Amino acid sequence: MTHNYLLEIGLEEIPAHVVTPSIKQLVQKVTAFLNENHLEYDKIDHFSTPRRLAIRINGLSDQQPDVEEDAKGPARKIAQDADGNWTKAAIGFTRGQGVTVEDITFKNIKGTDYVYVHKLIRGKKTKAILPEIKDVIKSINFPTMMKWANFDFKYVRPIRWMVSILDDEVLPFKILDVEAGKATRGHRFLGHDVEIKNADEYEQKLREQFVIVDAKERKQLISNQIKAIAETNNWKVTPNLDLLEEVNNLVEWPTAFNGSFDQKYLSIPDEVLITSMRDHQRFFFVRDQKENLLPNFISVRNGNDEYIENVVRGNEKVLTARLEDAAFFYNEDQKHDIGYYVDRLKRVSFHDKIGTMYEKMQRVSSIAKVLGTELKLDSKTMDHVARAASIYKFDLVTGMVGEFSELQGVMGEKYAQLMGEDPAVAQAIREHYMPSSAEGNLPESTVGAVLALADKFDNIFSFFAAGMIPSGSNDPYALRRHAYGIVRILNSRNWNVDLNSLDLDVEQQLIVDNTAFGVDVTKNFDKMLQFFNDRIKQFLEHQEISYDIIETVLSSTQHDVTRLIESADILAKAKLNEDFKNEVEALTRVQRISTKNDVSDQNLDVNPSLFENETENQLFDQIVSIEKDTSDSITKLFNSLVALAPSITDYFYATMVMDKDETIRKNRLNMMTRLSNLIFKVGDLTKILVK
Repeated sequence: MTHNYLLEIGLEEIPAHVVTPSIKQLVQKVTAFLNENHLEYDKIDHFSTPRRLAIRINGLSDQQPDVEEDAKGPARKIAQDADGNWTKAAIGFTRGQGVTVEDITFKNIKGTDYVYVHKLIRGKKTKAILPEIKDVIKSINFPTMMKWANFDFKYVRPIRWMVSILDDEVLPFKILDVEAGKATRGHRFLGHDVEIKNADEYEQKLREQFVIVDAKERKQLISNQIKAIAETNNWKVTPNLDLLEEVNNLVEWPTAFNGSFDQKYLSIPDEVLITSMRDHQRFFFVRDQKENLLPNFISVRNGNDEYIENVVRGNEKVLTARLEDAAFFYNEDQKHDIGYYVDRLKRVSFHDKIGTMYEKMQRVSSIAKVLGTELKLDSKTMDHVARAASIYKFDLVTGMVGEFSELQGVMGEKYAQLMGEDPAVAQAIREHYMPSSAEGNLPESTVGAVLALADKFDNIFSFFAAGMIPSGSNDPYALRRHAYGIVRILNSRNWNVDLNSLDLDVEQQLIVDNTAFGVDVTKNFDKMLQFFNDRIKQFLEHQEISYDIIETVLSSTQHDVTRLIESADILAKAKLNEDFKNEVEALTRVQRISTKNDVSDQNLDVNPSLFENETENQLFDQIVSIEKDTSDSITKLFNSLVALAPSITDYFYATMVMDKDETIRKNRLNMMTRLSNLIFKVGDLTKILVK
């Protein structure tokens, strides 16, 4: 016999962004609870609205299965005295197992007899176990918690009611002053309290009280209503998925409606209008068939269509007030030139331990120049980079960004265009924030990519120099995201930037040439390199590169992000070849023996006149040839190295590196070290696992 169990937690309105993660967490914890208690079931349905989190366990077994097991007790010499009588240890053991000494048997384990008892554990009835689900309810974690009344208990919002029904029987339990029963609540304004007589009628009973508890059904209904309004008016609407999720978690009985605003506001940039509608009012914006933004919007009411005209007018009024503010700031901001705003940045703090936003722009200008030179950008692009770096934060002190902080960068681009800046410069101002999330969009333009790199490098240099290094989960300045963004940008553009050389160049320009704006980038620089290695590791793991290859390349002697990633790709592909094992074994033999060389004097000269066989000459000529290759390609280097495998094998077969003659030994170790240095540009191949 199977049962269906309904659990509902009724709450004050939960913040929209908390609803979906909370119901997922409830399902996970209930699943774990059932598994821990060995209760079998078919599936779990879940329901959520702003005022409730609920699950229904379908096909739940009537009780736990009976379990037979052998319990091990003390050794025989402890369980019985010299006369064979049972000791207190034996009697206590059997009592604890719910049996008597008459049930004892012995089993020999490695020459020692131990007490064993065979017992049958009867499964508990499901209805006796389920009330303990209250501990699951209390264990749910939320991003924000609160107390209420005189209770010390914290939860996302006050618990107002609970439902706990096994088929049609209440399984009571109590949390604080709320006792679980059959009564639930309908829509706050349209419905009323209702009794759920059976777990299977949950959705229908609440539907009658103007609550759609199935979040998927509710979201689909919203989508259909938006689509119907769009088709009626010949509009194009592509609902933002995040906004759709948020709106869905704000309503229990959705009714979509459309409103409008004065066409004069269309003179404001689309991004401002969209931000006002989508981010501030949770409206869906609409376009005509030619993709032009229209002075209309679609919103969703938590209720039916009664008096919907009043709702429309109220929403239009609120939006108009917001757009009036936007229009005012947009016109006022254009009364000053960019220089005016740049000058104001001298009084805006970037961080009290680092300096002003203006000083940050000076550092970024220097870093951008270093990057542009290293990347061999043409003079026109360099000019655009220099101009963008000198002004790119100016919009932070405009009225529009002060009111709509989400538009930083976006308004920088708009105002730069209006004030006559080159389109490449304007675009870079917007793109320097990219990527704004771990997997967000990357800058499309070269100028934007360089500026984004320079800005992110400065963030990391500055905070590391000030000793504010991320630890654990603590990363208040999003430095991990900035570093990961650098990795993604460099990789996407196949740009080679050695972090070690960047350190020296930036140190020269910022510390020596421009001390007023400088930070000591040499401070904590080793920690910063490790910090970047961790981000490269994260990137490679996302590419499903095996951990041994990741460790191999991160142990290389270079700090060029793109080359490290290239090395990992090469090794991942090469590892699939049947010759890989022999090739790697030859190269790792070189790396291991080179560790015996004392290179403290940095002298790695090799004298061919000391060679005693042809394999030495042959291998050395090949090493020199690879060393002379000025190509930056790691792929070419790796292919050249694996091609040496036969020569390396012949060399070790014919040559004793650790010769008794110190001069000959040193000559051979120098040759091995030079070859090892080439191999280490790819990575420490000794870390690769080969079968």
